[in-house]
Amino acid sequence: MTKQTLSFQAEVAQLLHLVTHSLYSNKEIFLRELISNASDACDKLRFEAINDGGLYENDSELKVKVTFDKDAKTLTITDNGIGMSTQEAIDHLGTIAKSGTKDFVSKLSGDQKADSQLIGQFGVGFYSGFIVADKISVESRRAGMKAEEGVRWISGGAGDFEVENITRTERGTSVILHLRDDAMDYASAWKVKGIINKYSDHISLPILMEKEEWKDGELINPGDEQGGRQPGGMVKTGEWETVNKANAIWARAKKDITDDEYTEFYKQISHDFEAPLAYTHNRVEGSTEYTQLLYIPGKAPYDLYNREKSAGVKLYVKRVFIMDDAEALLPTYLRFVKGVVDSSDLPLNVSRELLQESRDVKAIREGCTKRVLGMLEDLAKNDKLPEATTSAEGVTDVVTEEEKTEAAANAGKFTKFYNEFGAVLKEGLGEDYANKDRLAKLLRFATSTTDVVSVSFADYKARMKEGQEAIYYITADNAAAAKNSPQLEVFKKKGIEVLLMTDRVDEWALNYLQDFDGTPLQSVAKGAVDLGKLQDETEKKAAEEAAEAFKPLLAKLKEALKDKAEDVRVTTRLVDSPACLVVQDHGMSTQLARMLKQAGQAAPEVKPVLEVNFEHPLVKKLDGSVHFNDLAHILFDQALLAEGGLPADPAAYVKRVNALLV
Repeated sequence: MTKQTLSFQAEVAQLLHLVTHSLYSNKEIFLRELISNASDACDKLRFEAINDGGLYENDSELKVKVTFDKDAKTLTITDNGIGMSTQEAIDHLGTIAKSGTKDFVSKLSGDQKADSQLIGQFGVGFYSGFIVADKISVESRRAGMKAEEGVRWISGGAGDFEVENITRTERGTSVILHLRDDAMDYASAWKVKGIINKYSDHISLPILMEKEEWKDGELINPGDEQGGRQPGGMVKTGEWETVNKANAIWARAKKDITDDEYTEFYKQISHDFEAPLAYTHNRVEGSTEYTQLLYIPGKAPYDLYNREKSAGVKLYVKRVFIMDDAEALLPTYLRFVKGVVDSSDLPLNVSRELLQESRDVKAIREGCTKRVLGMLEDLAKNDKLPEATTSAEGVTDVVTEEEKTEAAANAGKFTKFYNEFGAVLKEGLGEDYANKDRLAKLLRFATSTTDVVSVSFADYKARMKEGQEAIYYITADNAAAAKNSPQLEVFKKKGIEVLLMTDRVDEWALNYLQDFDGTPLQSVAKGAVDLGKLQDETEKKAAEEAAEAFKPLLAKLKEALKDKAEDVRVTTRLVDSPACLVVQDHGMSTQLARMLKQAGQAAPEVKPVLEVNFEHPLVKKLDGSVHFNDLAHILFDQALLAEGGLPADPAAYVKRVNALLV
């Protein structure tokens, strides 16, 4: 193939402009990304060579080499991994196949730290090289191809790139960065080693650099020691040294690993600049043997709510990389967890299909799930600072300074986690029956008496009123709609706390949770209100008398609204509002029906029950009104608006209201 010039994919061109003009707050991430790519290329070769050992080409010692040339102003990262063919170079370096590209570009905010963090998350790490280089050359040959089938790819980071065939005897890839004048400090051993130690120390392959030693400058006048010398300097010796630990962190003993090392490994695999909230590192032995190193992030990824996205756990078999995002190792609702699982029992040629069926994988999945839930339970337990307590016998339990320090380090972590991932955790109620009770204990809510999302079911139960027999909750589109719902009026009047549930998943998830620790959960928007022992006999008698007295009016309302309402009845749940909508027990709520329709899914037509407040002036005015039909429809539509819905015919609603106003 002769040299040809090709244009970048539109998104790549836009991305390169942003990279070269914006991402300067943390330049050194480029080296982390390029070394990570080199490591991935070696992992891919190792995996493909399981079925074709000839791909090693008599060179099975996989490694990454980093070299620099101050005179040429270059920094080169070379691996002897899988390499690329010409078409692969065009495809991988000229386009971004990931569907998240547009999301990536839209997320770039101008906040340099946040932008540089996103580089790795979206799989576009190669382009970070243009942060320090005004030109990048890539020379590569795919394992198993002929020497003359190598490829050279060159771009200045503008709108196009050049590709040509070359002869390359070594398999693998060399990425040659032609450094900008203001990035020449990356052409020095101490700088490059420092970055490797910081970001890539736990890459399981050796990262090699050429040794240097100090050499004195030559005498200016030989034979005259007083004549002075030329300046000395560091010179390369021709010997190579490994500059990283080159040992998988999860394979090392926990006692030999510091918290900083755990944190840096997390940042390496997650492309996150923040430390994780918690991690667990365990060697599991028994019928199934595996090592797990799992992390809970402190911040949700951009695609958290994409359930099609695989989990963030890497699978290794006997330290051989098998696959990223092994979704079979954790349930979908824990897809935010990052980390590594290394199995001693799975075959090296394991496929995604085999993962779904393997008993060993099922055991690993259960073990990992329990570990993650255990971490969350520990975070929840330590979320608040401990206080000294006094027993009934008058003995005071004093909190030590050490306990205070440890607690202070963990305080607030669960709150931070729940604000980021709480809605996803709720999916587990329907997906993980075995752990449903553990998950229920981790859930937190705002209530009718507090705006902070901090109240657990256990907290709620502990302060239930005497005689209260159910945990009351309401679902709504947002906190304001929930807190101001007419359905809460009688509960506020009687001082009964109600849980406010405003996540889109709540309505679905609560279908799988009918009670907590023996106490039933009751939606205040379903069925007739029944406060049991909390409602006195006088109130009950008044409601019964009103229902009897209003029978003709209720029948007339039911006839007027027969196309909208399943039934019309008087209620004691309202205090200030004239009407509200509820559904029958075990029926689908109007909110869930709306959400399904908005998502393009089929939903049954829900006919709610209209409940009217027999003491409200507007309801009393209905009887004998010449505008009865209009008032009846306004009453229904206003109740629908109050719960966050919209009238089926907004124009008709406006017309009726205007007519009455005139």
